Amino acid sequence: MHPESNKPRRRGIYFLPNLFTTAALFSGFYAIVGATQGKFESAAIAIFVAMVLDGLDGRVARWTNTQSDFGAEYDSLADMVSFGLAPALVMYEWSLRTLGKMGWVAAFIYTAAAALRLARFNTQVGVADKRFFQGLPSPSAAAIVTGFVWLGYTYELNIRHMNVLAMVFTVTAGVLMVSNIRYHSFKGFDFRSKVPFVVIVALMMALAVINSDPPLVLFVLFLLYALSGPVITLWQLQHKRMQRKVAAQLSTKNLEKKP
Repeated sequence: MHPESNKPRRRGIYFLPNLFTTAALFSGFYAIVGATQGKFESAAIAIFVAMVLDGLDGRVARWTNTQSDFGAEYDSLADMVSFGLAPALVMYEWSLRTLGKMGWVAAFIYTAAAALRLARFNTQVGVADKRFFQGLPSPSAAAIVTGFVWLGYTYELNIRHMNVLAMVFTVTAGVLMVSNIRYHSFKGFDFRSKVPFVVIVALMMALAVINSDPPLVLFVLFLLYALSGPVITLWQLQHKRMQRKVAAQLSTKNLEKKP
């Protein structure tokens, strides 16, 4: 036996993916600090930056084969800060505080829903269909809430005229997170595969559209994504009802034909 085999194994964490997770956590914390100082545009941008970083840390871990249980848990805790606590506090500081008790209750509903959403996701990692999310993903919910703040702040909308609508968006985003509505995850797309040239052109055009008015375009995009889940679910339910109806009619006709 080699003497080296008796040495205790060094414990540590993978640097690169956890660096992205730490940066996402920092962005969420910065958003909270910015909201308390009235810097709502900076706070909203910080949460969108956290979204980009959150999308990169998992992919970097898979590409470099540095996945770990520690990284998964750390990512979940960072998501809770960046997409659960930070958006609720940003919305509360911008508008919900004018509603008194109803305002902070709405902010808490969103925060609690984000925690439940993340806990449910962690327990279903090995069994859930990776093509779909169960419930609105917390980054998308955060984009709707903070996107609304960014939009209102940019266009200087009257806060007291928007507080009820802000509460509706906050609570609705929370409810969609803990719902059973399925959303496409887009995880089937392989970023390492070849794509037609027109895809790159379309991507450049999309970036140009976003750059033309970031708060409006981003808010509308994520709002449409949030609406896509209920719309697709209703369409699928209607389709299944039609299939059952047609099957019942065919079985009835077959029974009538029998002597």
